Amino acid sequence: MFKMASSPHTHSGRLTARIMLWVIFAMIPALLAQIYYFGFGVLLQSILAITVALLGEFIVMKLRGKKPLSALADFSIVLTALILAMAIPPYAPYWLIIIGTLCSLLLGKQVYGGLGQNLFNPAMVGYVVLLISFPLQMTTWLPPIHLLQEPPTFSDAASLIFSGLTTDGFTLSQLTQSIDGITQATPLDSAKIFYSSHRELTDFYELIKMPIFMGNSTDFAQGWWQVNLAFLLGGIFLILKRTIHWQIPVAMLVTFFCLATITTLTGNTHLSVMSQMFSGAMMFGAFFIATDPVTASITPRGKIAFGALVGLFVYLIRYHGNFPDGVAFAILLSNICVPLIDHYTRPRVTGYRLEGRK
Repeated sequence: MFKMASSPHTHSGRLTARIMLWVIFAMIPALLAQIYYFGFGVLLQSILAITVALLGEFIVMKLRGKKPLSALADFSIVLTALILAMAIPPYAPYWLIIIGTLCSLLLGKQVYGGLGQNLFNPAMVGYVVLLISFPLQMTTWLPPIHLLQEPPTFSDAASLIFSGLTTDGFTLSQLTQSIDGITQATPLDSAKIFYSSHRELTDFYELIKMPIFMGNSTDFAQGWWQVNLAFLLGGIFLILKRTIHWQIPVAMLVTFFCLATITTLTGNTHLSVMSQMFSGAMMFGAFFIATDPVTASITPRGKIAFGALVGLFVYLIRYHGNFPDGVAFAILLSNICVPLIDHYTRPRVTGYRLEGRK
């Protein structure tokens, strides 16, 4: 006679679709920054990834006998595709983003039963599959386009992605032959190579004068720190909107900052701490990936522990591992620990005395 439902009976009124749209909106400044510094490739990759993701989600939901439109309406797969597209090199071949998007959809989400049941961040699952399977394509980054004599146009970007050549017949490496920069690595890659080869400190400073960096006494890389700053501003916006919680990004960044500072004080040569903070996917991971409400810790203390664990893993991988960035691996490794973290950080229920305590 009466419809029964378990407690709690209140509803926050914040629909999943609304939350996903706010996150996508907060990513737009970083997307525009990527387009400005690295060209239209990231825009084309985003369009391709979202198209493949929507089509794949529709087919999978049909095969599962579910209503596909209800799954598409929450925009979760759109956010996953956008995160993946902004994480890979802008001019990577089209088949790379297709494979990565399908891996994110199938291996990162649907294999567990869909949204809310996945153990790992879907976008990072696809990214790691690509990084391990296609390391060359995943590390071929173009320097900021304003350093090139002939910056790729929109048609050049489309041609590079789908054919490997510009409309004039130039490859990605040929576009950069007029500058001293490199296309095969990010600034973090370059610093990792120099650090691992035990060069003299004077040789290392020759590296940071390359065009991929600012070209002055600092080692901030052109384009990279601006993109990270855009992610930081977008993340602060999400915190103010209460779309994400502050504990995870703050704990991650503070942990990494403290460990990197200690390492710097011991005399080890590497990029400066602030350059590390604004390089690679640091701000992207802290505010937009690690804060995934499904795969991150849900308890108040657990969020701090989870964020600190991500920061620890990023530090270990960047300074002592083989990969220059490590954000994706750090988040996936931390996702494994979430059930354990939540188990030991459960808040005490009011009126309930824990066993063994008086």
